[in-house]
Amino acid sequence: MTSLPAESAAMDRELEPHERYVPGHHWRNAQDEMEAAKLGMWLFLATEILLFAGFFCAYTVFRYWYPENWHAASRHYLNWKIGAANTVVLLLSSFTIVLAIRGAQTNRKGMMLVNLFITELCAAFFLVVKLGWEYAPKWQKGELPGGFFTYGGHDASHDAHAATEHASWFSTLLSVDHGHYVTNAYDHIFMSVYWISTATHGFHVFAGMIVIGWAMWMAARGHYGPKHYTSLENIGLYWHIVDVIWIFLFPLLYLV
Repeated sequence: MTSLPAESAAMDRELEPHERYVPGHHWRNAQDEMEAAKLGMWLFLATEILLFAGFFCAYTVFRYWYPENWHAASRHYLNWKIGAANTVVLLLSSFTIVLAIRGAQTNRKGMMLVNLFITELCAAFFLVVKLGWEYAPKWQKGELPGGFFTYGGHDASHDAHAATEHASWFSTLLSVDHGHYVTNAYDHIFMSVYWISTATHGFHVFAGMIVIGWAMWMAARGHYGPKHYTSLENIGLYWHIVDVIWIFLFPLLYLV
């Protein structure tokens, strides 16, 4: 007897969603659909790059106008340790989302779900650190953008000593003593560039968490596999752009 073809054998079991996926009727085949989806994602990412290019242009102009103030404001208002911690976390998340895509390509569902979950945790860590250790203290002290800037300067070394008496080990690790600082007339401009660029980036991280969570749900249902993983790959492209933008923001703002 001759063996049944693979298609007939597959009918003896319930097919996974990615195995029975059929492209839309307006596509000639799945390859055309995938290439169109990739093109659409790259066009979208091009608009994202143009958005942040405006922030980088503003940064360049104001840093050229006020170089000394830019340096002093960066050292005083921003903590490079917090920025570095978030940089490491985002780099890790880029690696894990690549592993998740590889898991879909090789039909390893567990590998895919675990790495998507780690990516989601990294994104959550980034936002918690950004909101809890950066934005909240700045909001309380009046280190806000533009006309909302009400910070009047203080003895940072005294405040840091008082704060560390009851601080956690993590807060102590991230603390930086800048000594006495007198506000400059252009500090509010630096804070404006910082807030608009990092807040916009943070919103993109939050959006990424939503789509990664959706990808986890789809992966759990068997939607992704060797025969269909285009949307997961597009999510990975989006996440890489978010990470790359932060790699530029970190040195430009925190390491001036």
